[in-house]
Amino acid sequence: MSGLLAFFRGKCPQCRKGNVFTHTVWNLKRFRDMNEHCPSCQVKFESEPGFFWGAMYFSYAYTVAFLIIIGFFYFSYFEEYSLGWYIGAIIGFSLLTAPASFRMSRLLMMYLAAPYRKYRGNYKGTR
Repeated sequence: MSGLLAFFRGKCPQCRKGNVFTHTVWNLKRFRDMNEHCPSCQVKFESEPGFFWGAMYFSYAYTVAFLIIIGFFYFSYFEEYSLGWYIGAIIGFSLLTAPASFRMSRLLMMYLAAPYRKYRGNYKGTR
């Protein structure tokens, strides 16, 4: 499986087979639950304590980018607009996409910043 496809499916960054999250993004009570180790290759997802604090930066960048995009379309295509409707649209969008943003930011952190080795088929280490 390609790295990009594995990323969007929420697979392990090392072996690209095991699921990172235990439940679907649509399960609003448990969308945050992660496996501690990959079910397939047993690599530890949180490489060090506090590793996922850095994922907040990815989530922040995602939110700001969409704030700018929504603002551009809102103020460009509506003749009469109010700041209240714009703020409401931003809050609504942020609430609707919060579970996906949470997952994507953690996956980005794992895929870009984690020291995972390329999978060779016989690795059973537990970092």
